Amino acid sequence: MSVETIEKPSTTRKLAPRYRVLLHNDDYNSMEHVVQSLIATVPSLTQPQAVSIMMEAHTNGLALVITCALEHAEFYCETLISHGLSSTIEPDE
Repeated sequence: MSVETIEKPSTTRKLAPRYRVLLHNDDYNSMEHVVQSLIATVPSLTQPQAVSIMMEAHTNGLALVITCALEHAEFYCETLISHGLSSTIEPDE
């Protein structure tokens, strides 16, 4: 009687694709409103981080808020929009 070893194919987990939540500059909202909206929307942001994001959007026209899974990105984007801000998401490459 012979014993045969069967090799199990290795299973590799693929990471879920990540998405960038972007904040666009606008001429309507005050800087304070933008900072407070960022903090209210993304709980992990500190006030200095929110100020930095707001200033980047103000200066460059666009700023990265957070990179995360699609469902979270959609939620953050929609919440920022509900606060009157301009936001989009794009795949993180």
